[in-house]
Amino acid sequence: MGKFVITKRTNGEFQFNLKADNGHTILSSEGYTTKPSCENGIESVRKNSQDDSRFDRKTSSNGKAYFNLMATNGQIIGTSEMYESETNRDNGIASVKSNAPDATIDDQTV
Repeated sequence: MGKFVITKRTNGEFQFNLKADNGHTILSSEGYTTKPSCENGIESVRKNSQDDSRFDRKTSSNGKAYFNLMATNGQIIGTSEMYESETNRDNGIASVKSNAPDATIDDQTV
């Protein structure tokens, strides 16, 4: 089972990373000004990760594949790492879909 890790950035913002069983980060959030907003972002990932249409598959200017997970309002909830291939990116999406719903929360800000 995966886990959401909440941390605090040097600028004071909160963020979360969704990590797979192996500890690899599969999705990173934007910065949030409050912890409750960050926790709402996690709940949004849980919900939206089960809808394939919420995954915006992209290719960067250097040819690497990545994805954004979008909320119903079109806002980006989280962004993946850069992958060497579209197949690896699609495996990353599958990992988010399988890990997010039941992932535990590891709050490292307390």
